[in-house]
Amino acid sequence: MKEQLQKRLTQLKAEFESGQKVLADLEVKQANVRETLLRIQGAIQVLEEELTKNNGAASEPDNLQGLETEALATHPQNKD
Repeated sequence: MKEQLQKRLTQLKAEFESGQKVLADLEVKQANVRETLLRIQGAIQVLEEELTKNNGAASEPDNLQGLETEALATHPQNKD
């Protein structure tokens, strides 16, 4: 009887440790998804502000070319 209890205790400890690892992995994934969602939310906000700001401007196809030019001007690429 004691041997069976000891065996079961060992099994439960192994399952508990495995569960803790799974939980830790899920918490890391959750943090990564939250970070990604924050970046997406920021990009949405920037695009909405640009669309609002350019609402009265001369109409280019979806103002995309103007936004690309502005993005390149404010974020030049390194040419090494």
